[in-house]
Amino acid sequence: MLRLILRRLASAALVLLLASVVIFTVISVSGDPLGELRDRQPPVPRSVIAAEEARLGLNASLPMRYLTWLGGVLHGDFGPSTNANRDIGAELAGRVGVTLRLVVLAIVISLILSLVAGTVAALYQRRWPDLILTPTAFVLLALPSFWLAVLLKQWGIWFNNSTGYQVFYTVGEASVPRPQGFGPMLADISGHLVLPTIVLALVHFATWSRYQRAAIAEGLAGDHVRFAVLKGLSKRRIVTSYVVRPALIPIVTIVALDLPVVFSGAVITETVFQWRGMGGFLLESIANRDTNAVLAWLLVAATAVVVFNLLADILYGLVDPRVRYARS
Repeated sequence: MLRLILRRLASAALVLLLASVVIFTVISVSGDPLGELRDRQPPVPRSVIAAEEARLGLNASLPMRYLTWLGGVLHGDFGPSTNANRDIGAELAGRVGVTLRLVVLAIVISLILSLVAGTVAALYQRRWPDLILTPTAFVLLALPSFWLAVLLKQWGIWFNNSTGYQVFYTVGEASVPRPQGFGPMLADISGHLVLPTIVLALVHFATWSRYQRAAIAEGLAGDHVRFAVLKGLSKRRIVTSYVVRPALIPIVTIVALDLPVVFSGAVITETVFQWRGMGGFLLESIANRDTNAVLAWLLVAATAVVVFNLLADILYGLVDPRVRYARS
């Protein structure tokens, strides 16, 4: 198992390095960070533009710019911003925590619901649990995430106005000013998480539950299950050991591959609920043509995807011993 982890760590580092090359190249050739400055009327003096080019490192060749940027990233410096007063690393560090608490909580809730709903729907095919869960999943699949977020936000506002109490928080990731003390602050953050987490979890629950249902249904039809029945094993043991556990491998794969989609959904959800997370950071950086800030966002997102896929590979070995022994 240790050898498997070390090999996957080396592979993940290589993938992340290649991703950094692709990200830097694509972003660097996609536009001019000083385009707005060059187009101003009356024209900005050439000396000012040259000074900005030197500050942002745009006067060097593309390979040298990449090496300089990569060296800075390894030391925690994401490079200068087009806004001289903006510290990209410090700002992004605070926003990563805001987004991660939303994404991680949504993944955990969605995964648990998917495992339960998909398993129940497969065990009771063409009966009332399946007849309820399957149409529900298809309805959620058909709903655009931004529309669901807006709908749930408006419902929260209506509910608060109807009851006269602020039961649901519909704006921001925390109250301003923040409550004092650990307990009140935790309760406040948890309250702001409710509606955005429901949106993000429901969107991915619909897809993952369908994969889980298909995996369980396929497992139930396997010869190994028939053999377990002939051996006289209990239904509970057959389902847990011979059906559910092997079915975890496909769902782990799907969750790992869907992580970029989860992050893109988080950008939309944060925008609707006006969170100051990575979503707002990305949109603001694109609007300001802040190349290094966009690079920093993409690198953090790529790192999260690589790390989650690394965890998925490790989970393969824990769920299925055949994977562990085959790669050791």
